[in-house]
Amino acid sequence: MILYRTASGWIVSTNKGLFHAPGASLTTMEDLESYLSSYVGGDPYDGNFTPLPPIENQEVWAAGVTYSRSRTARMDESQSSGGGDFYDRVYTAERPELFFKAVPRRVVGPGQKVRIRADAKWNVPEPEFTLLISPRGKILGYTIGNDMSSRDIEGENPLYLPQAKVYDGSCAIGPGILVTSEPLSPGTRIQIEIRRGAKTAFAGATALSEMKRDFRTLVDYLYRETSFPDGCLLMTGTGVVPPDEFTLDHGDEISITVDGIGTLQNTVE
Repeated sequence: MILYRTASGWIVSTNKGLFHAPGASLTTMEDLESYLSSYVGGDPYDGNFTPLPPIENQEVWAAGVTYSRSRTARMDESQSSGGGDFYDRVYTAERPELFFKAVPRRVVGPGQKVRIRADAKWNVPEPEFTLLISPRGKILGYTIGNDMSSRDIEGENPLYLPQAKVYDGSCAIGPGILVTSEPLSPGTRIQIEIRRGAKTAFAGATALSEMKRDFRTLVDYLYRETSFPDGCLLMTGTGVVPPDEFTLDHGDEISITVDGIGTLQNTVE
């Protein structure tokens, strides 16, 4: 089932149709799947709706260098600053790279605008499988994330990563949350297309099987010494990186698709 946040409350979508899912703080429930199942077949929802970012009071965190392609890109962009070796070490280390990404007010949803920094010249989207995690560290479901990044700022010095990653409009999540107790299949693909005018400026895809680290390990490290009373959303890294000569431009349309979840579409402001 897919859980959508809308202006009129939460809606759950199943093969039986759309249904209202009443209540606040749904996404912190340890038994979210069974709770939503109890409303399937109950109060139907009729009509269209516009999904909002499926987040309540959670922090958004992110993992880095979890795919070989990401390791290569990070090493290349940081070579001149002497930081290239850092990313190779992270890729092979037991401890993953984890960093804070956004508070709810900085998260945009489907159809809303993401931003590129005015002081950056090399900007890319990063399509990522994103986990909804309960306050106790249980993986409740999966959604799509776009970790907007300024590669030239991070490449200048790895210590500038927060400025390259954390700014207004740098985080998009949606359209809904696939709520399931079953893990995603290793063959699950995440695809991205960037359209500039009437043409495709970049397209790429990868599969969950290409990740070096598993979701459970990332969550365990994130929760090791940090509490999340409202739960957390965790972006799990990207395996799709545009070529070095590519940078986003104002007006570009970014579409990120995962079968079974949907498509997260945003325009660059």
